[in-house]
Amino acid sequence: MVNNKVLIIQHDAIRNLGITPSQCVKWVEESFSIKHRATLPPKSSIHPQGDDFFNTMPALLPTEYGRFGMKEVHRIEGQVPALGSDLLLYDSTTGRLLALMDADWITAMRTGAVAALSYKMFARNGANNIGFMGLGNTARATALCILDDNRDREFTFTLLRYKNQADDFINRLSEYDNVSFDIVDTAEQMLDKVQVLVSCITSASGLICDDDNKYAPGMLLIPVHTRGFQNCDLFFDKVYGDDTGHICGFKYFSQFKHFDELSNVLRGIAPGRENDNERIICYNIGLGLHDALFASKIYDMITSGGVEVESFNQKKETQKAWI
Repeated sequence: MVNNKVLIIQHDAIRNLGITPSQCVKWVEESFSIKHRATLPPKSSIHPQGDDFFNTMPALLPTEYGRFGMKEVHRIEGQVPALGSDLLLYDSTTGRLLALMDADWITAMRTGAVAALSYKMFARNGANNIGFMGLGNTARATALCILDDNRDREFTFTLLRYKNQADDFINRLSEYDNVSFDIVDTAEQMLDKVQVLVSCITSASGLICDDDNKYAPGMLLIPVHTRGFQNCDLFFDKVYGDDTGHICGFKYFSQFKHFDELSNVLRGIAPGRENDNERIICYNIGLGLHDALFASKIYDMITSGGVEVESFNQKKETQKAWI
């Protein structure tokens, strides 16, 4: 038998590393740039009841990383928070389990960073009024990543009012002096003001706005949670996604005017925004690739920095014939 030391990396340990939102944007950009060399099977989804789910998301990073990640993310109605996730990180050269990680911070921050990268890549020139619908953790992560990655720019964030969430959202961003805020009561009012719309609402029974003319030329639409914008699929000029397999099942996929993957634009083999009048949608459903790369970076930070975390010894058999 041999003892394999497995780190237990909790939520607080990750937060205490001081990883900046702008660093998260760099990490998702790195992960998109290696997507064509990674092994990324489709996520599997199991529904125990109603709209609840358990999703399993494996990803093998390219050879030079030597890492494999397996994330499980679940949503269970009535739990607080409803969304939770955990991740197993392996050494892909030996098969050794390296760490069991809480993946809530990873999930939120990589999602926000992808939205921020989408803004960076596809917003029209001078687009500094950004609308936010749904003001929970994902929207906060997106806002933090945009502000931290663009400290030399001034922004107006237009927020859709819901209970007291707008005030809490503003308070959370109080450390940034490059943003002002506007609060509106309807999606139509928001669309009259913004050049970029980030939607983080988790449910929508119908269309957010059925008046296609409200979506002005040059609009960038980032539906982090995809519901409510099906009409836009039919008249927006371009649609980009994190993975074709995630998007090809959409009802109007065959009617998109133009579709490509974000990673192809990043690598320079597909066009991005070509003028300031194009209306663009970014559908980023979520890649286990981002999770695996974030987990690998975090593991390296903890082990190289001598950060003390919990661990356990996993006793593994070394005999070939052990039955």
